[in-house]
Amino acid sequence: MPAPDPLRSNRTMLFWILQSGGWAAYAISQLLGAWVFEKMVNYPKVILVGTVWGFLLTLVLRYVCRWLWWRQSPRLMIGGALITAYVLALCWRVPIMLAYQHFVEPEWEMKSYLELFSAAVSSTYLYLCWAAIYFGIKYYEQLQQQREATIRAATLAQEAQLKMLRYQLNPHFLFNTLNAISTLILDNENRTANQTVMRLSEFLRYTLDQDPMKKVTLRQEIEAMNLYLTTEKLRFGDRLQLEYAIEDAALSALVPSLLLQPLIENSVKYAVSPSERGGTIRVEGRARGMMLELAVADDGPGLAPNAPGVTPAAGRGVGLRNTRERLAVLYEDKHRFATIDNKPGLRVELGLPLELAPA
Repeated sequence: MPAPDPLRSNRTMLFWILQSGGWAAYAISQLLGAWVFEKMVNYPKVILVGTVWGFLLTLVLRYVCRWLWWRQSPRLMIGGALITAYVLALCWRVPIMLAYQHFVEPEWEMKSYLELFSAAVSSTYLYLCWAAIYFGIKYYEQLQQQREATIRAATLAQEAQLKMLRYQLNPHFLFNTLNAISTLILDNENRTANQTVMRLSEFLRYTLDQDPMKKVTLRQEIEAMNLYLTTEKLRFGDRLQLEYAIEDAALSALVPSLLLQPLIENSVKYAVSPSERGGTIRVEGRARGMMLELAVADDGPGLAPNAPGVTPAAGRGVGLRNTRERLAVLYEDKHRFATIDNKPGLRVELGLPLELAPA
């Protein structure tokens, strides 16, 4: 047997709370009126009859309103509610009149059925208000469900886009590294090639274990980058120089996992690899106010038109483009991404909302 739906259970409880509270409020207001007009002798019995019958009749109204709601026709909803409210008001006035005659004024007699119909007209507003509250709650609930569905759809789309952007980087990085290993083998540097394969397997294991939606501390991100850079150091040796300028306060800040890898990879590809003397890559990080500021800079050719395969419009390939799009999906307009051509050298600056890992 399926487990009960918690939402439906809560809605049912809400209905009974509102139903009981509403009719209790009606009874209290009628008792106050009777007290003001000094009708407390036997009149509370009439009020009790009216309250009990009203409570029961609005249960019927609940099912009628539910049927009208599912028809999704405004005309039918309004017309059906008006007719039902009048019929129920008519059914409500009969026991109230009988109770009044029995408990309060035995000599009273109804002169004409028009009294009953006119009394029902004046009481119809009570049932119309009940129906209006019911439809109002249903409409509000429908808006909330649509809003939640929209949020869920946007979240799923965001996750899919982020995963697509992240998974685009792995084949790109893998192709570059395998190409370098092939070059090492052709140059008979088999030992270095073997070490590179081992480091590559460690880094790929890390990337496969990381969820593209997950955020890690900047400290963990730097440790992951060291796995990657160990592989690159085996290729380039002293040609690859690294500098870190990261403040202690920034190390506990949260960043998207493997955010810096494509930026560093671009610097390796465009600044270190083409140059015989190699190059220097500098990674910076600091917390400023409510923002985390990161930067990856190199001393390569920058975005000079004569740089191999580089144009200012291209923005140095897949890595920078994917990083820019990934940040746009994650942070919308609450982030900053800038590429600065230092001539020579390229500096990529990121500004993210500062989120600190729990202590």
